[in-house]
Amino acid sequence: MGKRSGHKKGSVGFRPRKRAISQMPAVGHWFGTDEKRLVGFAGYKAGMTHLTYIDDTESPSKGNEVFASATIVECPPITIYGIRGYKEGQVVSDMITPDEKILKIIGITRKKIHNFTASEVDAVFVLAYTRPDMTGMGRKTAERMEIAVGGKDSAEKLEYATSLLGKEVKVGDVFKAGEFLDTIAITKGKGWQGTVKRFGTAQQRRKATGKRRHIGSLGAWHPGYVHYTVPMPGQMGYHKRTEINKRVMKVGAASEINPLGGFTHYGVLKNNYILIKGSLAGPQKRLIRFRKAGRISSAPKVPQLIFVSTASKQ
Repeated sequence: MGKRSGHKKGSVGFRPRKRAISQMPAVGHWFGTDEKRLVGFAGYKAGMTHLTYIDDTESPSKGNEVFASATIVECPPITIYGIRGYKEGQVVSDMITPDEKILKIIGITRKKIHNFTASEVDAVFVLAYTRPDMTGMGRKTAERMEIAVGGKDSAEKLEYATSLLGKEVKVGDVFKAGEFLDTIAITKGKGWQGTVKRFGTAQQRRKATGKRRHIGSLGAWHPGYVHYTVPMPGQMGYHKRTEINKRVMKVGAASEINPLGGFTHYGVLKNNYILIKGSLAGPQKRLIRFRKAGRISSAPKVPQLIFVSTASKQ
């Protein structure tokens, strides 16, 4: 009987490992809240830096100054151009702002105004778009998205969404320092890769078959086909990935975080930014969507920052 000496290579949870359909990732689930607020936002990844802060967790380093990496995401204000109501997962109607200047940016010429009442819906979303033209990275096309609205009931959600219609919302109005959120983004694309890099399989010995970076066996004789779990070469990267429970370290103005010469491959920040502990998926200029975390129930603690590096990245 054969000896199983290693674990299966590659998580089945990430299959199929194919290219994402769009760079604008869809949010599959929103966590509800009784607080009247938007539970999501979006920004553009600018780069990374490092910081030191006082550890306020229950780890052995509690109360000590600790070092961590952090990602800077520029968040120009988003514009709310519509409200969408859902009933049992189906779209009931959309209410679109009559402001033609707002609609012109996303190319909507016909004003669709179909009012609905709170009794007709059980979920309320706002229709928003980003403003990349307000940044210095050169992108002009706005990304359109849906963002869920929090509240105790449909009436409260609709009332709050109506108050935002036709207005701009800043990131500081949605997320605060110390809060936890989930990030949804498209990872860096790495093209077509082999099994060693794609799945981490072992290289064969030098005199095995004349090849080293390939799979020695594609499986048993029967069934007479290659099973889908066998590591094979293929697309690596440019996948939609969701990371949960990322901590917001700070929300601030661009002038206090810009390094000398700007961020590499991005430029100089012109809008408010959000500083998130750790790394995020995607390269510079990639759209990052935020969602209120639903797996942490503790109240947010504002982190005590000691130092945030603004050294030149050039």
